[in-house]
Amino acid sequence: MNISRFLKISLYVIGILAIKVTHAQVIYPIDKAEILAGSIFDIKVEFKQVVSPTEVSIEVNGVPVNKVISAKPEFIADEGGKGSSIIFRDVQLLKAGKYNVIARTPQEKLVVTWDVYSSGPRRVKNVILFIGDGMTIANRTAARVLSKGISEGKYQGRLAFDDMPSTAMIGTSGSDSLITDSANSMSAYTTGHKTAVNAMGVYVSRASDNLSHPKVETITELLKRKTKMSVGIVSDAELQDATPGAMVAHTRRRADKQYIADQLYSSGVEVILGGGSAYFYPQSTKGSKRKDEKNLLEIFKADGYQVALTKQELIAAAENKNTKKLFGVFHPDNMDGSLDRFFLKKNTVMHYPNQPDLTEMTQSAIDVLSRNANGFFLMVEAALIDKFNHPLDWERAAFDTIMLSNAVQIAKDFAKTHPDTLIIVTPDHTHSGSISGVVHDDRPGPLREKVGIYAGAGYPNYPKADIQGYPNQIDVSKRLAFFYGNYPDHYETLHPKLDGTFVPAVKGEGSKYIANPKYIQLQEDAIHVGGNLPSHQDVGVHTADDAVLNAMGPGSEKFKGFMDNTEVFKVMVQTLGLGSK
Repeated sequence: MNISRFLKISLYVIGILAIKVTHAQVIYPIDKAEILAGSIFDIKVEFKQVVSPTEVSIEVNGVPVNKVISAKPEFIADEGGKGSSIIFRDVQLLKAGKYNVIARTPQEKLVVTWDVYSSGPRRVKNVILFIGDGMTIANRTAARVLSKGISEGKYQGRLAFDDMPSTAMIGTSGSDSLITDSANSMSAYTTGHKTAVNAMGVYVSRASDNLSHPKVETITELLKRKTKMSVGIVSDAELQDATPGAMVAHTRRRADKQYIADQLYSSGVEVILGGGSAYFYPQSTKGSKRKDEKNLLEIFKADGYQVALTKQELIAAAENKNTKKLFGVFHPDNMDGSLDRFFLKKNTVMHYPNQPDLTEMTQSAIDVLSRNANGFFLMVEAALIDKFNHPLDWERAAFDTIMLSNAVQIAKDFAKTHPDTLIIVTPDHTHSGSISGVVHDDRPGPLREKVGIYAGAGYPNYPKADIQGYPNQIDVSKRLAFFYGNYPDHYETLHPKLDGTFVPAVKGEGSKYIANPKYIQLQEDAIHVGGNLPSHQDVGVHTADDAVLNAMGPGSEKFKGFMDNTEVFKVMVQTLGLGSK
């Protein structure tokens, strides 16, 4: 045989072998997934070829899949023209251990390994999970400076979560990207599974319908199925936003807000407090964002919920000893931040003057949930930290970090008399801010020369904070020089935005964003900063920096060192004993 013919035959054989033994990540749950024993999830296998069911072989730990799971398969002959798929819905694996899954056709071999883990008995009665959405270390530092003060290098106090005994660094990346969003990062906390940007409660497959992707059980569903505990959801964002949505929803797209609103009701959660009223009113109501005539407020009322639409109604309902279920919605969109509500009266405060504080929602939720002798799980989100970090408005983000600290203090006070309570405080992801010095208005020269660094920084001169931890003035003559590491084109003023949340960039020609000219008009010496993000981006973005988690109470000792975000779920369910028989 000549060498040319030998090479041709060899390449042909290699090609055939490559087709026959293709290892691809098209089994869901994905490779190295950690799964709570007894939890409910879907298995999906996606082949690159169109095959018949008789050509498919699936084994789990060396035996046919039907010997391990009782769920009946659904076969899709050709899913979207991309190949055949098989789905097993509502699967449970009761025994802990390694599970090696192999799916074969004549053309393909797909392999994943899962780690199914159990738990010991329940160790804790209550769990309170605080999410400082997008909270980075610099937000905490700025909040501490403003609320506690600093003198001769020592802070004059600490935030409520600063002195918690357990600390961990949390990795936040998703299954598809180094950079996460709130949907998949919160979903990791609520399900223990990784997913992709914009998704919650599902693995992102090639399904065309947002609600048809393989589902994984949320902690809300686990608690409702396996315990008699109560569950609460509190957020100062829309209740249909990614973080509260990930407590109850299974969708590829976090934008499915009407569906998420419906899921909030159908979940059976006892306490639901936040913004987003536009998705609870029927389409015919002014301001509604629904596409049907369903009136969720009336449905909640009919199901025995006390309904509150103002701060006063919330407090009255929570104080009523007979209230066991509470639904409160206080804004059609995201609620207003503490800097605006307490001091500046900007953004939408004048239109919605009776919004409760996150502290009032937290206290009300604890009051109602703690009436259940079986315990409760409460998620509280300080969502506006993220909403203000995005437009580079660090002062507003700092005030809402102070508000989060106040809410955490309420939980700590509860834990003093209920020591069987686990409290966790963590971001879902981070932003890029950092403090580089102090701005001194009295220094001569261009604006950038007013930034004091090292010994020239000195200290800011914010007034002493009030009893809630808020200084009553932020546009002082010596201010924190707080800068973000990623940004669109914008004008840097080195002053707080007293007329409303910063809008760094506006639409220019085509799809490009340009620096908002409003700020050069307001302040002639504002510095034009060329963006370091793509030109279609009008605000800052999330970062892959580790998130800092703090915790106290039974089970908190498990939070230490570096941990993946899915391990937060693992600690919670193991401490609650949800993986025990």
